[in-house]
Amino acid sequence: MLNEIKFKVSDIAKDLNMTNKDLLEVAKVVAPARKLSSTSSMAEAELDGIFTALTTQAAVESLDEFFAQAAPIAPSKEEPVIPPENIVIIEVPEEVKPAPKAKPVNQKPQNEQAKQGAKQHDKSKKPQAQPKPQLNRLQQNAVSNIPKVTQNAQTSASEAGKRTVDTRASHFNADKYNEKYDVLASQKITTENTVSKQKLTQKSQQYRKPRGMRKQRESEQQRLQRIEKERQKKQLIIQIPESITVSEFALRAKVTATEIIKKLMLMGTFVTINDVIDFDTAYLIASEFHIKAEREVVITIEERIIDDSEDDEGTLVSRSPVVVVMGHVDHGKTSILDAIRSSDVAAGEAGGITQHIGAYRVEVSGQKITFLDTPGHAAFTTMRARGANITDIAVLVVAADDGIMPQTIESINHAKAAEVSIIVAINKMDKEGAKPEVIKQQLTEHGLVPEEWGGDVICVPVSAKTGMGIEELLENILLISEVKELKANPTRAAKGTVIEARLDKGRGPIATVLVQNGTLNAGDIVVAGTTVGRVRAMTNERGERVEAAGPSVPVEIIGLDEVPSGGDIVNSVSDERLARELVEQRRHSQKEELFSQQTKVTLDNLFDQMQLGEVKELKIIVKADVNGSVEAVRQSLEKLSNEEVRVNVIHGGVGAVSESDVMLANASNAIIVGFNVRPDPVAATNAVTAGVEIRLYRIIYECIEEIESAMKGMLAPKFRDVELGRAEVRQVMKISSFGTIAGSYITSGKIQRSSNIRVVRDGIVIAEDKLISLRRFKDDMKEVKEGYECGIGLEKFNDIKEGDILEAFIIEEYRD
Repeated sequence: MLNEIKFKVSDIAKDLNMTNKDLLEVAKVVAPARKLSSTSSMAEAELDGIFTALTTQAAVESLDEFFAQAAPIAPSKEEPVIPPENIVIIEVPEEVKPAPKAKPVNQKPQNEQAKQGAKQHDKSKKPQAQPKPQLNRLQQNAVSNIPKVTQNAQTSASEAGKRTVDTRASHFNADKYNEKYDVLASQKITTENTVSKQKLTQKSQQYRKPRGMRKQRESEQQRLQRIEKERQKKQLIIQIPESITVSEFALRAKVTATEIIKKLMLMGTFVTINDVIDFDTAYLIASEFHIKAEREVVITIEERIIDDSEDDEGTLVSRSPVVVVMGHVDHGKTSILDAIRSSDVAAGEAGGITQHIGAYRVEVSGQKITFLDTPGHAAFTTMRARGANITDIAVLVVAADDGIMPQTIESINHAKAAEVSIIVAINKMDKEGAKPEVIKQQLTEHGLVPEEWGGDVICVPVSAKTGMGIEELLENILLISEVKELKANPTRAAKGTVIEARLDKGRGPIATVLVQNGTLNAGDIVVAGTTVGRVRAMTNERGERVEAAGPSVPVEIIGLDEVPSGGDIVNSVSDERLARELVEQRRHSQKEELFSQQTKVTLDNLFDQMQLGEVKELKIIVKADVNGSVEAVRQSLEKLSNEEVRVNVIHGGVGAVSESDVMLANASNAIIVGFNVRPDPVAATNAVTAGVEIRLYRIIYECIEEIESAMKGMLAPKFRDVELGRAEVRQVMKISSFGTIAGSYITSGKIQRSSNIRVVRDGIVIAEDKLISLRRFKDDMKEVKEGYECGIGLEKFNDIKEGDILEAFIIEEYRD
C-alpha cells in the first residue's frame, strides 16, 4: 500500500479531454463515498472504475451504423468552392481600341446581374449550342482580381482574352473595370516621360527688375527649413549613449539646442542646455526630427577582462553538489555536519552556536559533496541568504521536539527565492518528545508537502547524536544532484563567490572562496568586489596547501589588498593593470553612492532635521573577527532604533580593537562593541585614559539584548569579566603525564590559581579555559605577580604557541 501509485483528478481529466467537473460527476457514480475535488488524488482501482463507466457510456450497438453516421469531410479552406451561379465568364477581344468618347452605360441592378449570370451558366450546361450573349462594353472591360477558386474558373481564366469577374458581393462596382481608365493611365505614362521645353531667363534681366523682386539672401529660418527637407529625404543616423547632455545631443542631431528644449517642453519636461537626458527621451526627440537614434555600445573594462560567455555543451563536465545546511538556532545543524564528517566543530563554537559561515568538502560513496554551514540566529539573515544563493541543495534542519521556528521560516523563504531543491532533516529523533508527524503538518503550512503526503519534498528523520538516518540523508543528496545534472567548465577562467573574509595579523586579508565555474590557480590575478590581488597561496578546509581549485571546491586564498565583503563575486582576470583600474571605478561609485545616501539640509527637510536633533543618538563602532559578523552586528544594532534613541554605527571593521578606533570613539562620543576580538594593550590603556567604553562579546544575541536593554533603561543585573593580569607565553613544554605547559612571563597584574584564562593570538580570542596548574619552579602557587615567570597549565586547551597572550580574569556579578 505504501508504494501505490496515485493519479491527480486534473491530470486524468486532461488526458481524457474532459473538464474537471464532468470527470467529478462520473467519479461520484463510481465512488460515492469519497468527496473529490480537482486537486484530489485517485488510486488505480478508482481509475479503473472511471474507465469502465466511460466505456459503457460511449458503447455503440453496431460499428457499421457508427461509421455511416460519421460527418462528411469538410472542404479544404485553401480552395473554397464557389457556387456556379455567382460566377460570370465573359469573353473579351484580345485588342480593344480606345473609344474617342465614353458613352453612358445603363447599369442593371446587382441582383439582376446575378440572375442573368445564373441563367447563362444554366444554359451553358445544355448540350445544344447556344449563341454568345450580347455583352455591353462595361462587361467586356471587366478585370478579374479574384483568386482561382474552382476548376471551371481556372480553365476559363487561363484562356487568352477572357476575364473572370466575381459578382457575389452585395455591392458590385462595375465601373471599376471600365476600359476608359486604362487608356487614360497609359496616355499619362507616355506624357510624363517626354521632356518639355524650358525657358531660360537671362541674368541681365535680373538687373532690370526692382530690388524687391530680386532673389534675396537665404534667411536662418529658410536654411533650417531646407535642412529639414534634406533630412527627410535622407534619414540621419546618430549614436546616443545611456545619458547625454542637451548640448551634446544637439550637436549630434545637427539641430539647435533651442529646438530640442522646445520639443522637451511640449513633452512636459523642462531642461536647460547643460541638463542630462536619458536614452529613451533622446530617442523620442530624435524621432520628432526624423532622425534614427541608435544606442551607443560602450565596452567597459569589466566586459574586456571578465568573460561572461556561455559554455559549450562539449566543454561541460559533472561537478559535485554544493549543499547549505539551514535552520533555526540550536536545532542541530553543526551537529549533523559533525556526524557527516566525524569531527566535533560545535564544541569550539561559543555557546555551541555557529558564529560565522564555514565550508567543508566531504567524500561520500566515492563522490564529493561541499557543505556550507550557516548560522541560525536572527542576526545572520544576510549570511543565510548568501548561503542559499550559491548552493544547489538546501538541507533544512528542524528539531523534532521544537517544530518550525522564525528562522526556519526565513530559511524556507531564502531557499525558495534562490530556487534550490529542499531536503528536510527532522533532527533530534532520539528525544522522547519527538513528533515528526507534527513537523510534517507544519511544513505543509509553508508550502513544503512531504513525499509521503503526495508532495515533492524529501523528509528524512535523523539523529545527529546516534547517527540514525545520516546515510539516508546523504543518499538523497546524491540522488537529487544526479537528477539536476550539475555541470561546469573547468577549463575556463575561475568564477566564484566570497563566503567569508577576515584579517589575519601575520598573513593579511584571507578570503574563503567557493569556486563555481572554471579553475582557480595559485598565482592568478583575481578581482573580488572592490578588492584586487594575486593569489599567493591557497589552502583547503583541512589547512593543506593546494595549487588549483576546480568547480564546487571551497578554498582560502591569500594575496588580496583588502578584506572583501561576503557575497562578492570573484573573477580571475589576465590584465592586472585593467583589474586595478576596474577596482578603482567600483570604489569611486561605492563612495558616490554612500555620499548620495547622506541627507543634506534643504528648505524642504529643514524641519525634519530639526526634529532629528531632538532625538538622542547612540553612536557605535563595531569590530569583529570576520566581515560577515560585522555585517550581522551592524544590521542588528541599527534595527534597535526607536522614536527616542537612534542607533548609528559610524564604523565597522575586521580585527582587534586598535588605537585609531579608540581615537574615533573619543572624538565622536561613541562606544566600541567588539565581537570575538580583544583590544591591543595600547588601545585598552588609551580607552581607560579617555573614558571610552569598550564592550566585548562572544555571542551575538547577548550583545543585542544588552544594548537593547540599555536603550530602554532596563539594564538588569548581570555578570562581567574582571581582568586580573596578562602573561606572555615564552616557551611551550609538553609533558606526557600532564599535557602542555606554557612557560609564561607576567607582563601586568597577577595570575591567580582560581582565575579563568583567555587565550589571545594576534588580537583574536582563540579559546577560553580554566587554569588547573600554576607553578613557579617546582612549587604550586596560589598567585604569581607581575615581573615573575611561571608555568601555566589549562584544563582542555592544549594548542598553545609561543607569543600567545594569556589573560587571567574572574566573572563577577554587578548591578548598575
